[in-house]
Amino acid sequence: MNLIFISGPSGSGKTTLSNQIIKKNKNGIVLSTDNYYKTGIISKLLPKFVEGFFDRSISFNNKLFKKDFDFIYKNGISICDRYYNFEKKAIQNILNETNNISFLIVEGIFAREFSNTLNNKNYIFLEIKTNKNECMKRVVQRDIKERGKDKKQAENDFLKSWSIYYEKFQPHIIKNNTNKFIIEKNTDIDHILKKII
Repeated sequence: MNLIFISGPSGSGKTTLSNQIIKKNKNGIVLSTDNYYKTGIISKLLPKFVEGFFDRSISFNNKLFKKDFDFIYKNGISICDRYYNFEKKAIQNILNETNNISFLIVEGIFAREFSNTLNNKNYIFLEIKTNKNECMKRVVQRDIKERGKDKKQAENDFLKSWSIYYEKFQPHIIKNNTNKFIIEKNTDIDHILKKII
């Protein structure tokens, strides 16, 4: 199975790029790390004490994500979709069987961290480089509409998340991976897709 990891700061267009790739290659599936936050008392209490909680790996349910990832990678099928509700701090499971999966896209702010845990280094890594102000505009609109935040809180949270993302990944350059591509505004995605899929 082909593996593609898409990383970038919040609002950089990871989901948009994933959907672009899926439209062109129908037998793929996207696993978004955004749908695997921890639930229950952890996700309700810790954000009050830990600045930028949802941008830090302590908020990520790595165990559940790995379970789903391993199942899809091994069997080429997916049984259900998961969606994280930020207002309720809960994961919704929707039965949706997908068969004959030949490539798997992992996207989200934790995609790089997860890729670093794999023994298999035979994957494509797409790193999105983008303008901070454009990202902020998109994130603020999304957070007001979908996550129940006011504008000021959304802006402050974005600035924290931007700092956390780049502090976290400054030293972690992907070594010995010739399949890494930097995606910028003018990058020819179709050209890259022809090379990798």
